[in-house]
Amino acid sequence: MRSNNLPALLALFLAVAAGLGASENVPAVRSTKPLLLRGATVHTVSGADLPATDVLLKDGKIAAIGVTLVVPAGATIVDVTGKHIYPGLISAYTGMGLTELGSVRGSVDLAETGLLNPNARAQPALNADSEHIPVSRSNGILTALSVPLTTGLVAGTSTLIRMDGWTWEDLTLRSAAALHVYWPRLTVNRDPSFPRPAGEQQKTIDENVRKIREAFATARAYLKAKEGAGKPIDSDSRWEAMIPVLKGNLPVFMHATEMTQIESAVAWAKTEKLKITLVGGLDAWRVLDLLKANDIAVIVSPVTALPLRREDPFDAPFTNPAKLHAAGVRFCIANNGASAEMGTMADRNLPYEAGKAASYGLPPAEALKAITLYAAQILGVGAELGSIEIGKRATLIVTDGDPLEIPTRVEQAYIDGARIDLSNRHLRLYEKYQKKYEQQKASKS
Repeated sequence: MRSNNLPALLALFLAVAAGLGASENVPAVRSTKPLLLRGATVHTVSGADLPATDVLLKDGKIAAIGVTLVVPAGATIVDVTGKHIYPGLISAYTGMGLTELGSVRGSVDLAETGLLNPNARAQPALNADSEHIPVSRSNGILTALSVPLTTGLVAGTSTLIRMDGWTWEDLTLRSAAALHVYWPRLTVNRDPSFPRPAGEQQKTIDENVRKIREAFATARAYLKAKEGAGKPIDSDSRWEAMIPVLKGNLPVFMHATEMTQIESAVAWAKTEKLKITLVGGLDAWRVLDLLKANDIAVIVSPVTALPLRREDPFDAPFTNPAKLHAAGVRFCIANNGASAEMGTMADRNLPYEAGKAASYGLPPAEALKAITLYAAQILGVGAELGSIEIGKRATLIVTDGDPLEIPTRVEQAYIDGARIDLSNRHLRLYEKYQKKYEQQKASKS
């Protein structure tokens, strides 16, 4: 390859890469007319199931729920007799909109370089044209927390999105949902074949813990100096981004998986007087008393995982949610957001994560709440989403069965009262190659 061709080749590559992430789906038009969903079984999640019930959607909200509701003038009636209405599912930990193809670096915007990036924001990096969005919502996921995923320490702020819109502004429900801190793993690999000596590993662990402590100490000193009566100080975007956290206006989502890691993170949060939510938490079942005593909610991610240790029961990850529920620890269920692949296209499998937990001891009603109401509450939008109640956002799905069951199909979806196009790249490819097989069959007959 000749060097004078590099600019043209690079431009071509970027153009192709950009085109890979352009969804063909057109965002829904926000109708001003009321819409009545008639005759379905309504699964309110927050209360009892209501058979043969109508749901009235008006101005993007749920306006009424009842049997044979009076139809407002000009309303559109959709007959869903025999179907089921559920609140839209919520993915509480994902890279949705931040990554397209892991092998195309230009389509991945999951993290900034460096270990401390509290000022990094997921919101302006969101790709509203991502193919992952229609694929996920075709299985009922209508709301997602797009998280800066990183191997660093303080990753920045996540954004809560609704899964439909022309731009990242359209997608945004909460521009800054939480500050994400990735607590270092404290275990040392003492296998002689491991490339790094135990002493060197421990040194890195100690340095990383120190950097997190120093980052928050510096942010506190910055806030004190800024609010003081002394000489004005120069602005620093990193510490400015942490002021809402220090003032208690922005939660901290603490990513920790293993028991000692969780214990260390909780101890640190107590010294800092920070309210945290645990993300990951595969070992949460080992520290139930600690989590309960400190009222720490857990975003379990994922359920379908291997045990962390050879001596752990094979079903330790599967029974984790059931044990949290039995202990009275608040929780919700998410996919494996730590992986760019698992956190996006595989978001469509979110209901089956909850289904796995239900098959290993978690009551089915609680499993459903774990990806709807409980997720909404932990993400701070429980008053708007997660259940079918009057006054909440009209973000819901119409199905032919239980969404936790694999054969169930999502037949309709509404986000803020607007009906969403459920076609997607996977479906188009299926239909394309279905025609291929039909042609082959016809040619042999």
